[in-house]
Amino acid sequence: MAAARGGAIEGLAWLGRAPEAKASLLYRAVRVLVRFICFGLFRFRIQTSGQEHIPVGGYLLVAGAHRGWMDPLVVMHALPLEPRCWILGSGPSTFTTRWREWLIRRIGGLLPVWRGGVGIDPHVASARAVLDAGAVFVQMPEGTISGPPGRLGPMRHGWAMIALRTDAPILPLAIAGTEELYVGRRMASRILPPTTVREMAGLPPDAPFPPAGSREELALARVMTDRLGALLGPVVETLYPATVDGPEHPRRWRRRLTWLLLRPGRLDRDG
Repeated sequence: MAAARGGAIEGLAWLGRAPEAKASLLYRAVRVLVRFICFGLFRFRIQTSGQEHIPVGGYLLVAGAHRGWMDPLVVMHALPLEPRCWILGSGPSTFTTRWREWLIRRIGGLLPVWRGGVGIDPHVASARAVLDAGAVFVQMPEGTISGPPGRLGPMRHGWAMIALRTDAPILPLAIAGTEELYVGRRMASRILPPTTVREMAGLPPDAPFPPAGSREELALARVMTDRLGALLGPVVETLYPATVDGPEHPRRWRRRLTWLLLRPGRLDRDG
């Protein structure tokens, strides 16, 4: 798909401007419309907790479990309107039509990545630009929506390498209940206390980071990813039961809503 577009244009190169922390009038209007559709028309319900842990701005948010198109909206629902969040998200999953790509670029909030893209450096640059603006850089380390419901799937290490190279505060966010959607679906999220790169890596407060691109950096990224899983996993599992309706509960528009903003695929999840 990237080849058909003339190459994988990612991050800031695709956006074509500096990311901003201030919510524009267009963004505010679209946000109101999306909230009306989600909470009014579809009657989604999201139970959110932990907002007292949210830093002022200029931090990395890492979220899981990532199970559907609602996850970015669950993230935005958990955070204040400003500073804005910018999500490192899949270009192929989002740009299913040209008009959607045009609209998303105008609104902002997405910094696309393509599988088999140009490496991590553009995303580090995107993160630095977002942090410099005092905004929020959002990552979902699983990188796919096909994991099991109610628990984390395998996570990739790119988020940790970005964290190591920016040394920004880290805010973990647990999400549950987005693997299938229908009218009235319950979802949940919980913001965990913020932490630091060195705490996640198990390093002393004044310890230097390994050189970028080194084996030592990759090894430390793996340690951080394991610790992130240990933080988020139990919380996801705790939140999940309250999002599950019994088999007798009607699941109107289940397939239509689950795949509303995704390319259709399997509804069952691999364990």
